[in-house]
Amino acid sequence: MESNKINYVELPARDLALNKAFFSQVFGWGFKDYGPQYSAFENAGLDGGFFQADFCSRPKNGAALVILYSNEIEVVLEKVKAAGGVIEQEIFDFPGGRRFHFLDPCGNEWAVWSEPA
Repeated sequence: MESNKINYVELPARDLALNKAFFSQVFGWGFKDYGPQYSAFENAGLDGGFFQADFCSRPKNGAALVILYSNEIEVVLEKVKAAGGVIEQEIFDFPGGRRFHFLDPCGNEWAVWSEPA
């Protein structure tokens, strides 16, 4: 393992089963449970997990924003909506690409970006 690199990220989830179902459906992630209050995600590009908590991760509250990449941003936007995610910001342009922000079923804010159209 390489030293001094980001290796793992942990995020809260009010309902682990709900968040696991959402990320499996939308992004194809797998999960490995470590007891009833923790589930590690797999096939997400970076190792991490969800821990049981009654709060959520939002940049407006000082939390970091986790940004996912997709080469089919419109398809992912529709999958997020269909799976019960809430669109916080519709697709917008920014220098270097396009992105949108969404809330997962537990209220954590995420973004998805893609290269310019």
